[in-house]
Amino acid sequence: MNAIVNVVLAVQMLTALGMIGLILIQHGKGADMGAAFGSGSSGSLFGASGSANFLSRTTAVLAFVFFAATLTLAYFGNSRPASTGSVLEAPTAAVPAAGAASDAAVSPAVPASGAAQIPTK
Repeated sequence: MNAIVNVVLAVQMLTALGMIGLILIQHGKGADMGAAFGSGSSGSLFGASGSANFLSRTTAVLAFVFFAATLTLAYFGNSRPASTGSVLEAPTAAVPAAGAASDAAVSPAVPASGAAQIPTK
């Protein structure tokens, strides 16, 4: 199952990068106005109107794949067994003491009161 999650995550990242690239390539709504006054920006690889159709459809397909991958990752993320408590309630790993001097530097297991936590000069 871990391999499937990695594959879906890779597909999601590739589609996100593809969508970013395609969106940056597309012309904005104001680009046609400049072409109408003879700026010459309408001549492109796909023709005057062919690029909008091809790029729009490709972006829509990539967006669909991206959302499907996101939903799949959400499903796999929620299908893991839930823990019984909070992460903060889990016992911490014991810090090995290097010597007698380090025993004084270890903080107490019970937190101090609010007044004791105020730093003093």
